[in-house]
Amino acid sequence: MKSQKAKTPGVSLTLFDNEGRARKSAAHALRVQLPDGRSLTLDLSQAADGVVTLLAEHTDTRQQAGLLVRPDNHNALSVAVTATPVVTTTGTPATPPELELDVQHGDGIGKRDGLPARRKIETWVRSALYADAALTIRFVDEAEGRTLNRTYRGKDYATNVLTFAYAENEADPVSGDIVLCCPVVEAEARDQGKPLEAHYAHLIVHGVLHAQGYEHEEDGEAEEMEAIETETLQALGYADPYLAERAGTA
Repeated sequence: MKSQKAKTPGVSLTLFDNEGRARKSAAHALRVQLPDGRSLTLDLSQAADGVVTLLAEHTDTRQQAGLLVRPDNHNALSVAVTATPVVTTTGTPATPPELELDVQHGDGIGKRDGLPARRKIETWVRSALYADAALTIRFVDEAEGRTLNRTYRGKDYATNVLTFAYAENEADPVSGDIVLCCPVVEAEARDQGKPLEAHYAHLIVHGVLHAQGYEHEEDGEAEEMEAIETETLQALGYADPYLAERAGTA
């Protein structure tokens, strides 16, 4: 996984609480959280030059979100957000994506402490799923993780998560295997001071996005993917998974 350096804050936001009290805060991004858990993220780092970029629109096939950003003057922006449910031709709300999920455990992994329950795994997968999908989540030991990484990526070490996406183009159904190496995930959680459950949730969301074609090789792709991951994890009740890394590079 790739972390990006935080950009220099581009604007000063004035925030109002429910009693009308104002608080000014410098910001490089603005996240608009909608009541149903979806959100929109704006890159404000170049707002002083009149450039505002929509980094990520975290939505799904059940809803349509609209965003309007209008410069009022050289020092202010107006932002309007709308959210409209998508309905079928019969007038009923569209159904969420269908999921065929297989959870597997490699040799000696099934009784390992800290493994997430299937119910939580399914919740995490669905939170990042935008289309019907058939996915396998497999938990492995270091030996199997190293073998898979060496065989398919040419790297002779175990890594935290591997995603094997089988859809060759956007028209194909989403299909993939997401492999998590438990010893590596556990060590990272300890080293980074994160709850193990939160780290598993992040890596599974990360893998599900990869299975749907999201990448992070280019800076723009990485920013979009990290924004979606952050929004998804926060909607699930977990902290921003990149917060410590951003603070360390600020």
